[in-house]
Amino acid sequence: MNTSKNIRDYLVPGNHIHLIGIGGVSMRPLGLVLRGMGMEITGSDMNSSVSTNELINKGIQVYIGHSAKNVEGVDAIIRTAAAHNDNPEIAAARAHGIPVFERAQAWGVIMQAYKNAVCISGTHGKTTTTSMVTHIFMEAQRDPTVMIGGYLPLLHAGHRVGCGDTIIMESCEYCNSFLNFFPTVAVINNIEADHLDFFKDLADIQASFRKFAELVPQGGYVIANGDDPNTRKALEGMDYLTFGVAPGNDYSPRNLSADERSFDVYFRDTFYTHIDLQIFGHHNIYNALAACASAHVLGVDAGAAARGLASFTGAGRRMEYKGTCNGADIYDDYAHHPGELHALIDAAKSMGYRRIVIAFQPHTYTRTKALFSDFVNELKNVDHVVFTEIYAAREQNTIGISSADLAKQVPGSVYFETLPEVSHYLRSIACPGDLMITVGAGDIYKAGEALIRK
Repeated sequence: MNTSKNIRDYLVPGNHIHLIGIGGVSMRPLGLVLRGMGMEITGSDMNSSVSTNELINKGIQVYIGHSAKNVEGVDAIIRTAAAHNDNPEIAAARAHGIPVFERAQAWGVIMQAYKNAVCISGTHGKTTTTSMVTHIFMEAQRDPTVMIGGYLPLLHAGHRVGCGDTIIMESCEYCNSFLNFFPTVAVINNIEADHLDFFKDLADIQASFRKFAELVPQGGYVIANGDDPNTRKALEGMDYLTFGVAPGNDYSPRNLSADERSFDVYFRDTFYTHIDLQIFGHHNIYNALAACASAHVLGVDAGAAARGLASFTGAGRRMEYKGTCNGADIYDDYAHHPGELHALIDAAKSMGYRRIVIAFQPHTYTRTKALFSDFVNELKNVDHVVFTEIYAAREQNTIGISSADLAKQVPGSVYFETLPEVSHYLRSIACPGDLMITVGAGDIYKAGEALIRK
């Protein structure tokens, strides 16, 4: 693997940079940012998608499918973590001496141009918290550069190139990607067992998050969930600021409303601001506290924090309202880990619907197998579950596991292999008073969108 020093020499105006996996949530904005910096950008992806179509519409050449011909004449390649050395484009690049870099290395180089680098990490809540921080800094007119692993209506995109001194970056632990970053403010929302196709176990994940926190230079800030025992253990012995609802945290809520969407934020015993959230769920107290802490340490006005969070209605695919079908309200959510499902179901139950129906698409075979019992336990807590087949993403099904196996363990649930079958079934049972949520990190959202189109 090449070093950040080398990649810096290639990310210069006029160079031709090719992105493998350009349709990914982090790769798409990277391509647009690099093009905005004056580079010629091309890319490839295994499948066409909304993301690849957007890039094509903006004048970036995107090849569907990977081929050695796609990298002819390029100066450097940046690849997604899912692209391995047996990829034909990577093999061709190595054969011709074209350097191959990791996506996170490129973002790391970009990040070093900013005085403040706010990096939001954690097993859950990264996209929502990064979006909240973006709302606050935009309201404060700090003109930030932003990279979010999802769509933010405020930006009409998942990224933004600003002229201010701050970059706000969603920071993922998978393949230790965030260890290529240069945070001056490192936020850790929580730590749970996930990405076990890469990490050995929870202890391995905790070690990675500790290394991430240790990247913060003197004068910077580590802000972490003080209520999460896995996070506290990972950061044991380090100096950091905490947020949480339990007594003793540096940032905490007081005067919580019954629906937990209105509260005062205190820094220790000093009032910072009052928050009125537009979104449901106990977990969003933590996300909002983390966002306020990030703003507070960088001197953002308390009024801007309040106004920014008051205007936040959610990020794309995070309990996103899509429309109605036969009187049922249709939402979509990206949850693909038991912890995220727990938070989602908790939020759904607080919304006052007669019945909660979840159409769930597990994400990757390894995660489904490793966390099988946890998925079953969480999904037992809703009125009705509709399963569709596991979304493979970067994997092959060498395990021999299916969503049908989950369905056998969740009472009253049903299983359909394809999304059209899921849509047909949901339409047949939808009625007023229902909350129907399509859930998963794959393409399950299409099942809900089909209901609305019909």
